Amino acid sequence: MVNESIATLIIIITVGAIGWLNRQEAKWIQELLNWFPAILFAYVIPALITQVGGLDLSSVYLHSLSRNWIIPFAIMMVMSALSVPQLKKVGARPIMLFVSGSLAIASLPAILVGLTKFISADAYSLFINQQYWRGLVPIVGSWIGGSTSQLVLKELVDCPESLFLSVIVLDNILVNLWTILMFQGIKRSDLLNKYFSIEASMPALQEEGVTLGSRQRASILVTVLSISVVVILINIVTDTYLVRVVTLSIIGLVLGNFVPHWNHPFVLKAGALLIIIIMSILGLRLDFSGLSLPVSFVMLCIVWLLCHYMVMIVIAKLLNVHMAWVPIASMANLGGISTAPAVTSAYNKTWMPHAILLAILSMVTGNFWGMFTFYLFNQF
Repeated sequence: MVNESIATLIIIITVGAIGWLNRQEAKWIQELLNWFPAILFAYVIPALITQVGGLDLSSVYLHSLSRNWIIPFAIMMVMSALSVPQLKKVGARPIMLFVSGSLAIASLPAILVGLTKFISADAYSLFINQQYWRGLVPIVGSWIGGSTSQLVLKELVDCPESLFLSVIVLDNILVNLWTILMFQGIKRSDLLNKYFSIEASMPALQEEGVTLGSRQRASILVTVLSISVVVILINIVTDTYLVRVVTLSIIGLVLGNFVPHWNHPFVLKAGALLIIIIMSILGLRLDFSGLSLPVSFVMLCIVWLLCHYMVMIVIAKLLNVHMAWVPIASMANLGGISTAPAVTSAYNKTWMPHAILLAILSMVTGNFWGMFTFYLFNQF
């Protein structure tokens, strides 16, 4: 109970601090937020408190509460803020960019391991003869499909428990660092567009998405009650996470487009607040200790991530896609349903639903991409 109370207090302090930062108009604070977005503090503040205080809050009930209730409510809020006409404006090219990112994640580990044969015989032997490649396939599942795919693929490739535990730690560290980098990357999308001479623009969605519906208390009541009833019913009907996410997303889209007087401004703001809370709870689990893997394994994973990003940059240039889609699509692959919309909000809050849609596509396809990686390694 003590840890639960401490964790709850940390989340309250963090959310309050984010709200305070967002209200500040001092020039130095605004410059700080340009480099380190306020929502990213939600990720880092809890981690700093737990690390400095020597606290282990990785098993508190808040994590289960977030997964089973807060994330479903956030999905409903954010998805119901999106209108179908907005969705049509996204187009096929961002989807193609996203798929290219998934393909890069799934194919690069086998390619990079193959290249180690010409760079370091010891590293090649580590991956092939000592079978450390079995730890790479679950990472593909984690990055694209999430924890469920990671566990499925771990069993598929018969990854040893000792290797799997170290892989989980490394995976956690890399995704956390990548999230921070993508927060920075998306804020510089316009500069990248100029550098690569990309003329594409992000469709203007805010007016259509935010002004729909009434701002009256009655509309807020209808909106909150509808979302609450749906989330409770779906949680009762199914305990499969992927089914919940997909179902709630579809219902959210339907409610936001067909329920009269749906309060779009309210759900967008409420969804953004819930994303901050989710990020804060995720921050409680940040732990950079306990990593025990060969240097060559860690370095390959770092190069793997960087190559994934460079591939997406090249594809975005070839497709003439706005560079903001690169970090959005990358985090939809690696970060999933919680961090992808958070990173997206650093550029434009009205694009959070699109990040969720891509994250759902990632969750659905994770096992298949991991099997593709498994197939590639079998060719060795």
